[in-house]
Amino acid sequence: MSLRVVNAKNVAKKVATQAGELVILDGIDLEINNGESVAIVGESGSGKTTLLGILAGLDVASAGTVELAGHELTALDEEARALVRGEHVGFVFQSFQLLASLTALENVMLPAELRGETLAQTQATELLAKVGLGDRADHYPRQLSGGEQQRVAIARAFASKPTVLFADEPTGNLDTQTGTKISDLLFDLNSEFGTTLIMVTHDHKLAERCGRMVTIAAGQLVQPEQTDGPEIMVQTGTGEIE
Repeated sequence: MSLRVVNAKNVAKKVATQAGELVILDGIDLEINNGESVAIVGESGSGKTTLLGILAGLDVASAGTVELAGHELTALDEEARALVRGEHVGFVFQSFQLLASLTALENVMLPAELRGETLAQTQATELLAKVGLGDRADHYPRQLSGGEQQRVAIARAFASKPTVLFADEPTGNLDTQTGTKISDLLFDLNSEFGTTLIMVTHDHKLAERCGRMVTIAAGQLVQPEQTDGPEIMVQTGTGEIE
């Protein structure tokens, strides 16, 4: 795989409303290399989650191009984008998004089963052990605490062996102590698996653990150019929503 795993050029997101056209993102240029960890930060309503969704192929840009792991997402239909996501992408969400009818083990097994892997259960068992839930494999999400559910979600994300892991406020629903433990786990596994990490977060301390911060704010667009060191500002069009 090439060094550059994400390449967004002049990405815009605009929607029509009764009051006229609403600009959510405008002119976003962003390159992310394989193995990088990047935090996307900004105020509520700044467009962070919209950008994350477009980079991951969950949403479609109104203009511009997005390449993910060598695939130009903007040239693909939803079915083709889903195939790219299945092959290259893992997700960790604020709301966990575990399937209530499946046990912890079954939730973690799901990505590998969907790919037809024969060792899905073995791999899922190993991942649950890595996140400290080896003894909770048979429990359903309703029987787990919020922190435990997020551990299952992280294990599930890495079960897909992702090229890129997208995390949307991964500690947002957790108390400070639990959130710290979850962030430690996320970064430890990310390092172990060598995954590219792209994270949306309001938590500045969490963002600082990434190799780069990209800040979205209403107003101007500033091209991010370096992967280490000071925070880099990326600003987007006015009237943005998240």
